Order: sequence, then C-alpha cells, then structure tokens
Amino acid sequence: MFWELDPTAAPDVQHFADPEFEKEAWLSMVLLEWGSCGQIATIGDKAAGCALYAPPGMVPRSRAFPTAPVSADAILLTSMRTEPHADELDVGADLIRGVVADLVRRNVRAIEAFGIRRTADVEASDVPHATATLGCSDTECMIDADFLEDMGFEVVAPHHRYPRLRLELDRDHEWKLAVEAALDRLLEESSLTVESLTAGSAVGAH
Repeated sequence: MFWELDPTAAPDVQHFADPEFEKEAWLSMVLLEWGSCGQIATIGDKAAGCALYAPPGMVPRSRAFPTAPVSADAILLTSMRTEPHADELDVGADLIRGVVADLVRRNVRAIEAFGIRRTADVEASDVPHATATLGCSDTECMIDADFLEDMGFEVVAPHHRYPRLRLELDRDHEWKLAVEAALDRLLEESSLTVESLTAGSAVGAH
C-alpha cells in the first residue's frame, strides 16, 4: 500500500489498515473510474510479475515526492514486481512494453514514474521480487531509475534519490505503431504472456 495510502495520514490509520482489502478497494476504484491499470505477466499458469499504473490524481503518494507533481498529460507508472522463478526472462522489459502498448491504444501522451537511486548500503535490484518484504518502503515499492532509463525514460526532474522520469508516447510515431507487433513477436518466442489487469483479475494483483 506504499502508493495507495496517503503518507500524511495518521500513523495509527496506516498501521491498522488491512493491506489486502485496501489494495483490492483501490484497484476496483481505478478499474471502475478509469479502466485497466496494470499488466500481469504469466508463464503458463504461474504469475511472473505485474506492473501498476494510474492517473496521478488516483495515487495519493505521488504528491509527496520532492520532484512532484506528475505532468498533467501523463499517466503514472507506480510499481513493478517479478517472481523469482522468472529471473532468467526479461519480465520487467516485457511488462513495460505491455504498459506502453495499452496506453498507446488509449491515446495517452506520456508515462511518468518516480524512480529510485539506490545507495551503496542498499542492494540494487532493477525490479523487486513479488515475494520481497511487503512493507511500505521506497526500496520495495519503487522502480530503479537506471532500469527506467534503460527502457527509454528520460529524467525530467532530477533528484539524488527520487528523480521523476518520462517516456513520451507521441514523439516517434513509427515506434508507436511497431510496439504491439514487436510485443507479439517477443511473446510468441517464449511462454511468457502479458495481459492487462481487468476487474476479474484484480483480486490476484495484491
């Protein structure tokens, strides 16, 4: 619930909140009011990872960063997690491609994300494991800034710890048209499946 709980709320409210219930309630609200807000990767019938995104106004944590606010024309990519059994596959990159393909179809202009620059005393990990500690911490619930840059995001608000990055979706029209075809080819070459999060799958995206 790192992204979904208001960081200014009283500590006792955050402590007694039921994370599973709150997460499901948030997912249901976004799905009903805005539409698909995630991508789920599977290998066969096993979950391999997920990525979540939403309009910044639906993400209370987005207002708390020193590099806020998110641009008015952008959708906020909040978090991404993968399962350990998918480590040998480039699941993070495939999830990003799935997010891009979905938002291009919906005529979204750009994706933004608050990345994290990890310090020497924190083990670096591009994409946290879904089985990692589920506490509300930046190291567990934010996407590595270097990974985002490798995926084509550019820093638009620099910060030593929490830079805000942006991926334009209307800058290269030929690339936009090729996204879905490239994604389909990649998925055909492996057993990995990436699909949009819908109301029917929301319960499994905790």
